[in-house]
Amino acid sequence: MPPRLRLPLPHVRIAYNGSPRPARASHLLPPSSFTQPHQAHSQGQSSVFIYPAQHQQRQFSASIRRTCPTMAETKEIKRYLQQSHDKIFESNRKWAEEQKAKNPEFFEKLSAGQSPDYLWIGCSDSRIPAEAITGLGPGEMFIHRNIANLVCNTDLNVMSVVNYAVRHLKVKHIVVCGHYGCGGVKAAMTPQDLGLLNPWLRNIRDVYRLHEKELDAIEGDAKYDRLVELNVVEQCRNVIKTAAVQQSFAENEFPVVHGWVFGFKDGLLKDLKIDHEAVLKDIQKIYNLTS
Repeated sequence: MPPRLRLPLPHVRIAYNGSPRPARASHLLPPSSFTQPHQAHSQGQSSVFIYPAQHQQRQFSASIRRTCPTMAETKEIKRYLQQSHDKIFESNRKWAEEQKAKNPEFFEKLSAGQSPDYLWIGCSDSRIPAEAITGLGPGEMFIHRNIANLVCNTDLNVMSVVNYAVRHLKVKHIVVCGHYGCGGVKAAMTPQDLGLLNPWLRNIRDVYRLHEKELDAIEGDAKYDRLVELNVVEQCRNVIKTAAVQQSFAENEFPVVHGWVFGFKDGLLKDLKIDHEAVLKDIQKIYNLTS
């Protein structure tokens, strides 16, 4: 592919068949598409007139159409954005009315405070609404979500959530919930540079390394699904390693840590049967933070 020329000018005009066409953004054009060097004129605002080679004119014009929406397309996009925004508020009003119809004191009780029994640490995937799939309502579950439901001791977000949920909300259960077909897990098993995701997915790759022999003996989607489960188990272990969880469990016998996996095909949760006390005993020699 020939090198490309970027034209980052405020206003760019492309002359095609003798009639200038407005362009809303800079374009990448192969130098070979020009019959002669482009001409630039600077009068306060820069303009460029480019004459592509005859054999590339159709392709060039189509590229411009893809890059710059027409006025009709722009209008349609704006209308959709407004409608998708307004839909949320309409749904919210309906929901609020339904709650008040069912229980006139619902919002009065909700505003009084929260005392959830559960902390949910799940994946950011939009298809897994925690309250909906568990049948719980507002105030019954404290929720934290991130890509691939990771619990990293260097992540102040999840560490703050765990600390607050355990020490202040006094949750009785901590659930780490993954899901089959997790894009984060699949990406972690892809041997390539993923930019900003590299340090995050490194945590899943470490889980892969710990269970490499088992995973390499599995083929197809079953391999990904098994890593999803192993990742949940490892994140449960990370939760149990925290001082807040260890100290609260020593004093109160809770919270208990659970590992679940959600399946899209049947909508059911699978309990991985994490033995909280066995894991706690296993990590005590190195990670004991109860004193």
